[in-house]
Amino acid sequence: MWVMDMEVTAWTSLHSAINAQQDRRPFNRTSLRRIGAFAGPHRRGLVLFLLLSVMGALLAVATPLLASRIVDAIVKGGDGGVVTRLALLIAVIAVVEAGLGLLTRKLSATLGEGLILDLRTAVFDHVQRMPVAFFTRTRTGALVSRLNNDVIGAQRAFSNTLSGVVANTVTLALTLVVMLSISWQITLLALVLLPVFVLPARRMGVRMAGMQREASELNASMGTQMTERFSAPGATLVKLFGRPADESAEFAARAARVRDIGIRTAMAQSAFITALTLVSALALALVYGLGGYYALRGTLDAGSVVALALLLTRLYAPLTALAGARVEVMSAMVSFERVFEILDLKPLIAEKPDARRVPEGPVSVEFDAVSFGYPSADKVSLASLEEVATLDTRGGTGVLHEVSFRAEPGRMVALVGSSGAGKSTIAQLLPRLYDADAGAVRLGGIDVRDLTADSIRDTIGMVTQDGHLFHESVRANLVLARPQATEEEIWEALRRSRLDGLVASLPDGLDTVVGERGYRLSGGERQRLTIARLLLARQRVVILDEATAHLDNTSEAAVQEALAEALSGRTALVIAHRLSTVRAADLILVVEEGRIVERGTHDELLAAGGRYQELHRTRFATTGRAPGGAVAPSGA
Repeated sequence: MWVMDMEVTAWTSLHSAINAQQDRRPFNRTSLRRIGAFAGPHRRGLVLFLLLSVMGALLAVATPLLASRIVDAIVKGGDGGVVTRLALLIAVIAVVEAGLGLLTRKLSATLGEGLILDLRTAVFDHVQRMPVAFFTRTRTGALVSRLNNDVIGAQRAFSNTLSGVVANTVTLALTLVVMLSISWQITLLALVLLPVFVLPARRMGVRMAGMQREASELNASMGTQMTERFSAPGATLVKLFGRPADESAEFAARAARVRDIGIRTAMAQSAFITALTLVSALALALVYGLGGYYALRGTLDAGSVVALALLLTRLYAPLTALAGARVEVMSAMVSFERVFEILDLKPLIAEKPDARRVPEGPVSVEFDAVSFGYPSADKVSLASLEEVATLDTRGGTGVLHEVSFRAEPGRMVALVGSSGAGKSTIAQLLPRLYDADAGAVRLGGIDVRDLTADSIRDTIGMVTQDGHLFHESVRANLVLARPQATEEEIWEALRRSRLDGLVASLPDGLDTVVGERGYRLSGGERQRLTIARLLLARQRVVILDEATAHLDNTSEAAVQEALAEALSGRTALVIAHRLSTVRAADLILVVEEGRIVERGTHDELLAAGGRYQELHRTRFATTGRAPGGAVAPSGA
């Protein structure tokens, strides 16, 4: 029993020592106030939690005192009824202590998990409001780590550290008072041995923390390697250009280092626990030896010797735990501050309090002297999320310059031009993925900055060239656009996108999982599924961003049929890699270096003999087709 108590004490000391090698920054009052704001909704639970922790500490000290009275009663040959009553009282205290422990643990879990829920929800909601530039710069793994590791680290401040500080302080104070009242000489000698107990823990903590950090870094490297290599594109790349044997050897080397660190850690822990258990046994021997000597001389009762021995473990454990409490609090503070870093990033896109909805009926699209430059990294990201020392401050260079055009309701405007000319940037400004630096982008005659985000999403549908899908079922990917859609509406959208036959043939029909990024489907099937999603949403404005750029002729033909359904009766902004998509456009805009250099219909632009004709001729030359052929040339 003694050995078990001492081993628990040793583990507590080792845990504190390892944590002590983390951050040592001073308290930040602003962070403390923000932490208090998150703790506010859990105030009652926290107070009850702390009260129960104090009660548990009081009961922990009461048991040794009762045990000492039993021993004294036995030694003095007292009434057996007294011994029985004291034993029953110890049993009752044990039952109450166990119940308090369970209730405290439930409160701890409730508070901790509640805080995790609040923090994760706050971070997740905030990240969703960040601009696209944030996601193009941030490492996904680093961002996910904030939602997992750092949030859990912050939660420990409430569920573990806070209760530990309160309970250990009360336990230590009561234990010292009781031990000093029993024998101040033995108590002081026990405290003299404390440095022998704590200092090895500090030294070992440095070593253990270093090994843990190295193991964590190696595990992170293995996780990154597995994440990249086990994705569909990564696995394909390794098979085509990689060296599987070398990949395996690299992974095995990292795993072997983790194994070696695990062995060294286990041996260091065993040596540490053995050494501290020995020191604890020596302290216990001191109590028994000196206490027994005093008892034989008649200056100390036998029961007091037993009480001192029992109280010894309740003295060392709180002392060592409190020695590392400040550092544990600092670690929690670091986790909170890393979470607050995310929450302090201000989204570039904000909805006005008096924002309006897009007017009902057909919608026009208008760009009025729009100029735009992508924001620099320091405005949209964090160095820690990009894993760089300093953020790139370059940015703001003009990508669009005085872009003006209007798409009447139900009409199609096509954008063509060289790669990097600014076509996709124009498309991203319309659904307000970014805001224009100058000029105005209007939907239905209203500046998008004056519209609600929900109404913009309900009005504009977009199909991109990658046709992104989630690793979910066909149904889940479709109803993302319109959760209330009926089964009939889903199948109607699939029919109009020329995909109903394929989905019907799948093993689980609409419930078939499409795989990560939809890789269980072909490129054309993925595109048609995104078009079906667009049709299901019934949005009044459609943006097609090179939706057929990477498709073969057969897939393109099927997608073109689906696109014809998607564009029917809608205002459309089309960015095309192939001229077959834009021949029938009501207005074609030629974009070069962020400016509209030509505008007109297909025939007008060909007759003008400018940049559009040059693009047209170049594409014909590339495909080996002559002008006027039956098949429209691939694009601009």
